[in-house]
Amino acid sequence: MQGDRKLCPVCRSSRLIMKYEAKYVYSYVIDEDKPGLKNETEFLPFLYDRREQVEADQYIECGSWGTRLPVFYTQADGGFDL
Repeated sequence: MQGDRKLCPVCRSSRLIMKYEAKYVYSYVIDEDKPGLKNETEFLPFLYDRREQVEADQYIECGSWGTRLPVFYTQADGGFDL
């Protein structure tokens, strides 16, 4: 398993952190009681009517050097490609 270890191409450190950043827009229908059709007695932001992902970024960051490498993570095979 040691041979499969990923290393930073700049400093050769193995302190790599996979990060996934995403930006979403949440929409709530304005109705008679509270904003959102699923909110009946109080406004709870997690009870949204629609959620759209507008941005996403996947990358691996070196914990030692700060190098940022693009990565494509796939859940299908449980791995990632640098």
